[in-house]
Amino acid sequence: MSRAAEKKPVGFATQLIAGGTAGAMEALCCQPLDTIKVRMQLSKSGTAPGTKPRGFIATGAMIVRRETPLALYKGLGAVLSGIVPKMAIRFASFERYKGWLADKHTGKTSVGNIFVAGLGAGVTEAVMVVNPMEVVKIRLQAQQHSLADPLEVPRYRNAGHAVYSIVREEGFAALYRGVSLTALRQATNQGANFTAYQELKKLAHNLQPERADLPSYQHMLIGLVSGAMGPFSNAPIDTIKTRLQKAPGAPGQSAAQRIAAIAREMVRQEGVRAFYKGITPRVLRVAPGQAVVFAVYERVRRAMETMQGSSEDRTFSE
Repeated sequence: MSRAAEKKPVGFATQLIAGGTAGAMEALCCQPLDTIKVRMQLSKSGTAPGTKPRGFIATGAMIVRRETPLALYKGLGAVLSGIVPKMAIRFASFERYKGWLADKHTGKTSVGNIFVAGLGAGVTEAVMVVNPMEVVKIRLQAQQHSLADPLEVPRYRNAGHAVYSIVREEGFAALYRGVSLTALRQATNQGANFTAYQELKKLAHNLQPERADLPSYQHMLIGLVSGAMGPFSNAPIDTIKTRLQKAPGAPGQSAAQRIAAIAREMVRQEGVRAFYKGITPRVLRVAPGQAVVFAVYERVRRAMETMQGSSEDRTFSE
């Protein structure tokens, strides 16, 4: 049996630290693209006759010109405050579901069950962390105020103030507005993401049997490919979710009714193409983001396993 096959399952503490570090690096690298994506999804540009929707470069340039470059990092506090538990839950729940779905005799998990484990991980992280975090992030990103003008006071000063204001004015349930769409988006994202990553990683190991561990650049390339698959499949879900979470709820209107109303209004006023607003910055954010996440996660995990298991490694080599 190979040494790689005898590795112990990754512990929760390792997943917490490695996942949190990877998530923080992803947020710092990719937050500007996420802010541009949200502004594009919320934009009604292109609705007037003879006008065209604003592209992602033009949207980014407008934000920088009107609100300073720091505005591209609006909502970063909300993202960073939720990224550690989000990534810990993502990797820990995926490994747990994958273990439950593994063949009892061989210990291996089929491709179909890896996809199911990814779906479960996506739903788990959406309900426990992602949806409240995104409601706050989107409210902050939607504020079009200049950070260079101290007299222009925004409605939400920071992530903590946004949480306090939303709960006080709209109730705790407002933090879970759009949770069904978020869960669906995260489930499809992680189902495709983990399945592609696991299969491509397996292929890379088979092509390089002499390597016990893949180099970081290969983890980045595999993460880049796997991360690009989700956004194209669920862009309409993400756009409707963004608009749903940005606005306060209407009295007496259920979530399903609001989702249907938003979709009808988008089709009527902006056309079907509106469902794919922000797809370019989303792909440019998600794909490199997953490249960063998997490369950093694997590197940090490997370093922690080396530190924790150095005595076991010596016993193994002897």
